[in-house]
Amino acid sequence: MPNGGRAWRGWFPLGGELTSGKPDMKEGLYFGEELPPGDPRPLHGPNQFPAAPSGLREAVLSYIDAVTDLGHLVLRVMAVGLGLDESWFEQNLTGDPTVLFRIFRYPPLPDADERWSVGEHTDYGLVTLLGQDDSGGLEVRGPDGWVAAPPTPDSFVVNLGDMLERMTAGRYRSTPHRVRNSHTADRLSFPLFLDPGWDAEVLPVPGMEAPEPGAGADDRWDRTSVHDWSGTYGDYLLAKVSKVFPTLRDEVLPDRS
Repeated sequence: MPNGGRAWRGWFPLGGELTSGKPDMKEGLYFGEELPPGDPRPLHGPNQFPAAPSGLREAVLSYIDAVTDLGHLVLRVMAVGLGLDESWFEQNLTGDPTVLFRIFRYPPLPDADERWSVGEHTDYGLVTLLGQDDSGGLEVRGPDGWVAAPPTPDSFVVNLGDMLERMTAGRYRSTPHRVRNSHTADRLSFPLFLDPGWDAEVLPVPGMEAPEPGAGADDRWDRTSVHDWSGTYGDYLLAKVSKVFPTLRDEVLPDRS
């Protein structure tokens, strides 16, 4: 990933990504919307593809386009559910969305290993559309505690992100989730994140008032409130990702360390 520069694209090794300061037991490839070099925005730019398999580039870019279209459809349905025009998200937040895609490999963890493949966290943006193989291991925390989210053939898991919780004043909650691969084989997952544009300011949707400062912090994995910051989505995302990859943060964005 250091070879990707400010675009933060490429491969990271097992244990190379942190959740709450602890190494995750996964490795992966980071991709996103294919953009030309020189884009001034962090996390935007050209992808890095390995030489093999030869068809990976075409497969990844086609997958990103198709699942991004599906994500826009999900947001149109959610807009109607919020009493908004179906195009509200596209008009206000996702006309030029931040689109990121990952391929993760989770090696099996023995029963005696108490580590998590990835620890409890929430996603940062609007919606995550997750494809997964049949290994299982994904868990979601609800009002009654942790429940398994087993894979269902020909379906996606849709996680709600921090910005959706922020803009709906908590009516929609960001989804706490974690993974532990207790299977005997590797687990593969394919999350695509459809998020607000980099320069978008995420405010409560019309008709909803912002909660009191600190709302929801006690119930969150990081003990912070999504309602207590101001700025653009890019500011929020960069602050979060910088904690996930501190070495890359120090090398590429030293002014934010």
